[in-house]
Amino acid sequence: MTSVITLLTDYGLEDGYVAACHGVMAGIAPAARVIDVCHLVPSGDVRRGAAILAQTIPYLPQGVHIGAVDPGGGGLRRPVAIEAGGRVFIGPDNGLLSWAVAASGGASAAYELRNDEHFLHPVSPTFHGRDVFAPVAGRLCTGLRPRDLGPEVPLGRLVSLPEPTSVLRGGAVEGEVVSVDRYGNAQLSIAAGDLETLGLRIGDTVGVWLGRRRLSMPYRETYAAVPPGELVAFADSAGLIAFAVNSGDAAQRLGLPPGAHVRLAPVS
Repeated sequence: MTSVITLLTDYGLEDGYVAACHGVMAGIAPAARVIDVCHLVPSGDVRRGAAILAQTIPYLPQGVHIGAVDPGGGGLRRPVAIEAGGRVFIGPDNGLLSWAVAASGGASAAYELRNDEHFLHPVSPTFHGRDVFAPVAGRLCTGLRPRDLGPEVPLGRLVSLPEPTSVLRGGAVEGEVVSVDRYGNAQLSIAAGDLETLGLRIGDTVGVWLGRRRLSMPYRETYAAVPPGELVAFADSAGLIAFAVNSGDAAQRLGLPPGAHVRLAPVS
């Protein structure tokens, strides 16, 4: 079917978890190329994992895409395979895959991973990445069909995270913090085009409302356009507005966790 597998987890790099998954896939599909998307997703942060995968998927080859960010380590959620846009997404049905599936054109079919003949045995209840997702991905690369993995799941029953939104009203745009990266940059759900609609251009100053707080921030092409230690708003590589501090941590300085409400408007 494919010769590419991608892997996104919150396993970190201090232990052998990622290597174990690589080893299982290599043993089943030695010709498959494995691309590590990220293994430093904050532990159990489904929303951050979903954002990383969705924003990376347009640049990845078609193939099998594993997402393993699973608070509770298995629990009651079901493992699934979702077909979308010529890709197959494998992971827990907890919303982690939903934004990437949408970015791939939406799900066309989904199956619960129930046929355990395709798993590694014994199956650890706390390490489905190694014992379920990795072997299934390897077997998909060697000819297994997604429909052979288990019963079909109605698409309307798949768990989806609420899509980040932005709203233009009253001469301003309102949105939320989608995610915070390792540099402390706070990515918003507000697109650069929303600021253009408000008449804001690179070089302008943007008014920022964070709850009851209001501040002004330069709108520049990059965080390096302001002196070290200064705040800046810029359009990131995904075309979304982000807050940064040159050589600092904007999310920490502003107290902005994912989901925080933000309002932007021209400075009058």
